[in-house]
Amino acid sequence: MIITRECDYGVRIVRALGGGGKKTAVEICESEHIPSQFAYKILKKLERAGYILSSRGRDGGYWLVKPIDTFSLYDILSAVDDNLFINECLKDTVECTRNTSDTPCAVHCELKRVQHVLEEELKQKSILQVVTEYQPGEQPPGDGK
Repeated sequence: MIITRECDYGVRIVRALGGGGKKTAVEICESEHIPSQFAYKILKKLERAGYILSSRGRDGGYWLVKPIDTFSLYDILSAVDDNLFINECLKDTVECTRNTSDTPCAVHCELKRVQHVLEEELKQKSILQVVTEYQPGEQPPGDGK
């Protein structure tokens, strides 16, 4: 699973809106260092997924539909990119000649297991937990430092 820059920006947008209230796209871009050409596209995806709402006009902006503690990393990543697979062969739309019902592919089976574990881990914590868990300068577990 490759978490794209667009996915990263999606999480940043939710973080920016996590304090409640309405923010403009410009405010979000400035606070989270997101290029505006990406932000508008991602904001539309998050709105289509039902995570944010928007209003236009002089007092327009964006806001979260629900509190930030109700969204997981998986929710946001999958809203921004529906191709969250560690290998193409795991997609339902891809037919793998090496993985059939008669002769299952051992590599496919293992990658499917890893994909499931990764998805479950991404669902474990809310965005709020993720953004408040570590203090500035603190190294997360498993960082190797």
